[in-house]
Amino acid sequence: MPAPAIVAFLSDIGIPVRTGPVSGPTAVPGIAIADGGLVLGPAASIHDGDLLHEAGHLALLAPTQRAAAGGLLPGDLGAGFELGAICWSVAAAWHIGLDLAVVFHPDGYRGDSAWLVETYEGGTHPGLPLLEWAGLTWAPGHEPPGEQPFPAMRQWLRTTEPMDGGAR
Repeated sequence: MPAPAIVAFLSDIGIPVRTGPVSGPTAVPGIAIADGGLVLGPAASIHDGDLLHEAGHLALLAPTQRAAAGGLLPGDLGAGFELGAICWSVAAAWHIGLDLAVVFHPDGYRGDSAWLVETYEGGTHPGLPLLEWAGLTWAPGHEPPGEQPFPAMRQWLRTTEPMDGGAR
């Protein structure tokens, strides 16, 4: 099972996590999106970083989309938000006090785990524009007086609905 600190953090910010059966296609083995939260297969071997990553996808969804989310997210909400979910999971890991090797474990990220750790720790933050667009953080140099930029978060979950009813 994932680290209790991760489950507590996700619960505290409003992403429910529960154990239950995981069936059907999933983006990450052993973790399903259901009813706007995350379901962990009881016998699954789950990487802590994968739990944060899937939570990042939920965090970027508009509130009504998040509440209804289940199964595989459609392309514009799933793969379309991939870099944002990665960047969100980095901010969450740092907030909890985890090493980025937890997020970018060797079994994921198509062999680019070490490169991603180096990239984020080096100050380049792929996906940050998506977090800023969603109102979750400020890019360095964009923060108003008195606010902190990424990796500090203004809020952990998107609160705005799309104006046109689409994915944004």
